[in-house]
Amino acid sequence: MLHIPILRKGVPYKSIDVVRAPHYRTREDFVEISQANVGLIRRDLLDQETGVKALSKFSTKELMEISKRAADHFMNDVLPLGDVEQTSDDYVKQLSATTGMPNVLVRKNMKKIYGVMAEMESVLSGLTRGLDSEIFDKGFGVVNNHTMSFYPRTKNLGVVLPSNSPGVHSLWIPSIVMKIPLVLKPGGAEPWSPYRIIQAFIKAGCPAEAFSYYPTSHAGGAEILNSTGRGMVFGDVSSTSIWKDDSRVEVHGPGYSKVVIGPDCADDWEKYLDVIVTSIAENGGRSCINASGVWVTKHANEIADAVAQRLAQITPRDETDETAQIAPFADPNVASRVNDMVESALSQEGAEDITAKYRTGGRLAQQNGCSYLLPTIVKCESTEHTLANKEFLFPFASVVEVEAERMPDILGHSLVVTLISNDEAFINRFIASPNVDRLNVGAVPTMVIGWDQPHEGNLFEHLYARRAFQRATA
Repeated sequence: MLHIPILRKGVPYKSIDVVRAPHYRTREDFVEISQANVGLIRRDLLDQETGVKALSKFSTKELMEISKRAADHFMNDVLPLGDVEQTSDDYVKQLSATTGMPNVLVRKNMKKIYGVMAEMESVLSGLTRGLDSEIFDKGFGVVNNHTMSFYPRTKNLGVVLPSNSPGVHSLWIPSIVMKIPLVLKPGGAEPWSPYRIIQAFIKAGCPAEAFSYYPTSHAGGAEILNSTGRGMVFGDVSSTSIWKDDSRVEVHGPGYSKVVIGPDCADDWEKYLDVIVTSIAENGGRSCINASGVWVTKHANEIADAVAQRLAQITPRDETDETAQIAPFADPNVASRVNDMVESALSQEGAEDITAKYRTGGRLAQQNGCSYLLPTIVKCESTEHTLANKEFLFPFASVVEVEAERMPDILGHSLVVTLISNDEAFINRFIASPNVDRLNVGAVPTMVIGWDQPHEGNLFEHLYARRAFQRATA
């Protein structure tokens, strides 16, 4: 059986305590993963200087070149996986095996990770708003005749990772180029991506000491976040709520992302059907930047019906099928619980599953021993309905009709809003809103991300703080 070890400052460590992740379809053990207990993590993190010193020997430009080489290694090369080797095809199949994500979607996420690693100069420029990269080497620099200085808030970035989509790993990768070592807890069903990214960086010349990789329990994840000066945590509301008021930890929970059609474009809604469908269904609906709401000023019934017809064409397919668009739930019990939640909410007055009339059978579908949740479009009569602002790990969205005057305030927090409007006054209300983290103006799907733009928080500002800085002239 495959075995994935712990990495203690880059050094593999095989633990007596292991967890076995099953194949999503057969439910037979597929991979054995060494587990780090809280004591080991706490002991290792007493030393947070080794990785910093190792990275400080490189200039930021050198680290950006390393990142470019690592991108190619990640995408194409044979890399270590414990005691064996892993090709890029192995990686795709292994990730599919434990998560159920179709091969074609894994490869799309690979390209997303590759893009961040290969375009690190652009990413860093976006995060720092164009500061010279030497700011990380010297600690200060001159920008528009002003001297600016930044210092690291932490010696390590601790990250508690999810299993839903490999693309999220693109968010923590820039930390290395900013000379902040990483302490990672992988998701239970997705240990593959962070391990392969680490090996790609090491092969490219990055010091192994900059990477710690601890598969561990929830308590171990909490220890990582408590013991590192800055952290990131991914998960649902229940698992991330404990950290929401901790300024040291950047929380990546549900996105509640939306497509909004302004009153000036409402009568032309058919032109934007592709944007809506892509925003909901891309990546199997498993990303926080997938749209979970379509908020319109009129034609809600027609829009809901048209989107439902399109999404009802998406059906379960084998993981090797290049046309596959949705993934099964690795744990069939989770699929059942989510379906029960949706059904319970639909029993309340004021919401209708529009896709139900276009599919055969129920939302919870079985194929080849796997549990799928089929795409679902719900028409809500009011913004107050439970499902009007809800997010699930499958292609799900509510369509809500609301007066233009109530937007954007009525939307609540939204990670991404795609705003389809040409009305500058309407657009400016969204630009001024503190509830919109990322704003796409025009027919841009919520899933489209520019590498030069921060996503759900700015990693540079999370890891570095500005100080006042003056130097006397000779």
